[in-house]
Amino acid sequence: MRRSTAVAPVPVRLDPAAVVELLKPVTWFAPMWAFACGVISSGVPFSSSWTFILLGMILAGPLVCGMSQAINDWYDRHVDAINEPDRPIPSGRIPGQWGLYIAIIWSALSLAVASLLGTWVVVATLVGLTLAWGYSAPPFRLKENGWWGNAAVGFSYEGLAWFTGAAAVLTVFPDGRIVALAVLYSLGAHGIMTLNDFKAVEGDRQMGVRSLPVQLGETGAARLACLVMALPQVVVVGLLWSWDKPMFAAAVAALLVAQIGLMARFLLNTERLMAAPYRNAALYNATGTTLYVSGMMVSAFAVRGLIMGGM
Repeated sequence: MRRSTAVAPVPVRLDPAAVVELLKPVTWFAPMWAFACGVISSGVPFSSSWTFILLGMILAGPLVCGMSQAINDWYDRHVDAINEPDRPIPSGRIPGQWGLYIAIIWSALSLAVASLLGTWVVVATLVGLTLAWGYSAPPFRLKENGWWGNAAVGFSYEGLAWFTGAAAVLTVFPDGRIVALAVLYSLGAHGIMTLNDFKAVEGDRQMGVRSLPVQLGETGAARLACLVMALPQVVVVGLLWSWDKPMFAAAVAALLVAQIGLMARFLLNTERLMAAPYRNAALYNATGTTLYVSGMMVSAFAVRGLIMGGM
């Protein structure tokens, strides 16, 4: 009898380091910070909600945000094979279709954790997952148009995460003032996402991705980003003042004035082409965005004082 010459399949072994790299821990900060703002703004004593806070942090960062990074890299794998071949999927360190499988598994884990935190957290998680898939996956591919893609990311990273933080510890729909702040800072985050697009302008032009720097030019996109970041903060200052929190309103206003100074330098350098536009945007992101998210936390503490004072 002839012996079979079939070769047994080699089992797939995932490199844990490659999986972590795929999930991009550096991106988790923004939604986890917004989640913390939601927890603080809720007015719930921290000592009574540590379990919910820990689970919520895991949900906002490693799970939902990590999943969004995995699905984005999966659907960008062909482009990354040209531009960034060392990434986990095009390099083969995440073999076969495991990039897609990880995104699916992480989506399921996100919903499982959300179910432990209440109905409104499940709703927010479903919306976040839908936006993440819609951002990267066909047929929507929201990322191919800067207006829609930046709105989806800004809303997910800031507003939904803020809402989730409040809902996780309250276990009910959050106070309207919390929702108002979450929405306003989501709108401003659209500008932050536009600044992030400056680093890939040439590649986006070649690949037909209609980011705002591609659609409006670097100068036009820079002006829009600054305006979109500033206007919601003006409204926040007005709201805090109307809520009888003048010290907090003044603090957010001071942070905004500092941002406007940095914006002026960013716009001047971009218009005069004194440096590469993406370097200007990166410099502003490293400074102005820090002031922006600091204002988020100041606002969260203001609302916390309002809610606790009303208890």
